[in-house]
Amino acid sequence: MESAPGLVMRPSYPGESRYRLLARSLREDILEDRFAEDDPLPTEAALAQELSLSRQTVRRAFLELVSEGLVFRVPGRGTFITPKGSRYRRRFSSVDDLMNLTLDTELEVLDPLTGTFDQAIAERLQLSGRSMYSVLFRRLHRGEVFCTTRVFLPPAMGSTLEQLPFLVEPGHRSGITIIGLLESQGVTIAEAEQMTTAVAATEEQAGWLGCAVGAPLLRIERLYIDATDQPVELAISDYLPEHFSHRLRLGRATAAEH
Repeated sequence: MESAPGLVMRPSYPGESRYRLLARSLREDILEDRFAEDDPLPTEAALAQELSLSRQTVRRAFLELVSEGLVFRVPGRGTFITPKGSRYRRRFSSVDDLMNLTLDTELEVLDPLTGTFDQAIAERLQLSGRSMYSVLFRRLHRGEVFCTTRVFLPPAMGSTLEQLPFLVEPGHRSGITIIGLLESQGVTIAEAEQMTTAVAATEEQAGWLGCAVGAPLLRIERLYIDATDQPVELAISDYLPEHFSHRLRLGRATAAEH
């Protein structure tokens, strides 16, 4: 698929629909500031003609970005980017989307990477020994905190990353992701298992996130699995709910599934 003027089309993922590819390409261009906030995005007609897509495909891509709060539509004028100060809701539908946190967020170390042990975590990481690593950080978008994350790593992964100064210095900020660091060390992340719950903010979390003690937080636990089907990271993130949304498209079961 060729690019429209001002739009950088990304390579497609296996099985990715054309409207999701267009939505992802537009999303990443917006996050990389490739479009001016005051100028309208290319019209549905222009994108459809340039990319040889149907108007319905382009419309679905735009509606997805509207539902995320990333763009808004003005009748008679076009589709515009939501001002940066008024939005931060990111769609996570793949490991690649999680890696793209490097585009416009920072990781700030709260508790540096160090050795630790927790039996329940060890079982989830399928560890037989009593050794693992942990690091706690919070993530910021343009200086605004939106979540804290505690990452647990098997000993082989942790010992590799403890050589990196930006994970062992409290207060250090960088644009990295842990899964991105693992892949840079030769690990291939194949998939992630996710569980979502709600928790109340502790006094410590309230201080980190700038919320009230007892305020509701959205807890997202992700277990990352490599290409050999082995767990390589468990990340437990607590989000301020105003900065997180979850969308899931449900289909009807087929007769064979009943």
